Amino acid sequence: MAEVLFCLIILIIQLIVIQNHLSCKADPIDGFTPISISQSNFQIQKPDDVPVNQRYSFIDGVHKFWVFKTDKTHTTTSQIKPRCEIRITGHDYSSGIWQFEANGYVPSGSSGVSIMQVFGASPSATTLVLRVYDGNLHYYREKVIESNIYNRWFRLNVIHDVGASKSKVYINGILKHETLGRGGDNHYFKFGVYAQDNESDRMESRWRGIKLFKK
Repeated sequence: MAEVLFCLIILIIQLIVIQNHLSCKADPIDGFTPISISQSNFQIQKPDDVPVNQRYSFIDGVHKFWVFKTDKTHTTTSQIKPRCEIRITGHDYSSGIWQFEANGYVPSGSSGVSIMQVFGASPSATTLVLRVYDGNLHYYREKVIESNIYNRWFRLNVIHDVGASKSKVYINGILKHETLGRGGDNHYFKFGVYAQDNESDRMESRWRGIKLFKK
C-alpha cells in the first residue's frame, strides 16, 4: 500500500513538472547573442530648428522624445513629417536574424505617431513600423497589435529574419504579430516619435533598456 502511494505521489509530481514546463513561454531572446551598444550608437534626429534638449532628454536611464505636429522636419531639404527619433548606428545589417528589445511607454493623448521602425525595404522605406492610434499599438495602419497601450510600460521585442523575410513582434514576451518582410538590402532600427496621419498636436514616447541581439 505504501509503495502504491509513493508511486502515486511521484506521478503527481511528474505531472506538475510537465504542466509547469508546458505553461512556461520561451523568452524571445533565447538563442540570441547580445550585441554591445552604447550612447555612441544613438544618432538623434530632431526638428532642424530647435536644440536637442527641447525635444529629447535622457534622465535616469529613460530616453524621452516629444514632437509637435507644427514642428519642422529633421533636415532643411526633407519633405516628410516632423520626428524626434534615435537611429541606431554601427549595426546596420543585410543578413542574419536581428532583434530589438526595449521597454516602451506612451502617455495618453499621443496618436497618429510611429514609435518604432525597422528601416530599409524595397520599394518602400521600411520593413516594419509600429504606430499608436487612439491608445492602441498598430502594425502600420493595418492591424492592432496591442490595445490600451497608454500610460504603462511594456516590453517590446522585434525580430527581423532577413533570410526568411519575416518579422515578429512580441509584447511582454508574447508573440503578437508575425509578418512577411518587405525586401531591401540594408536595415537598421529606430525608435522615438515620428508623426504619421491624423497626428495629435503633441506626440511623446519614452524608452529604457535598449538592447540588440543577433543569431
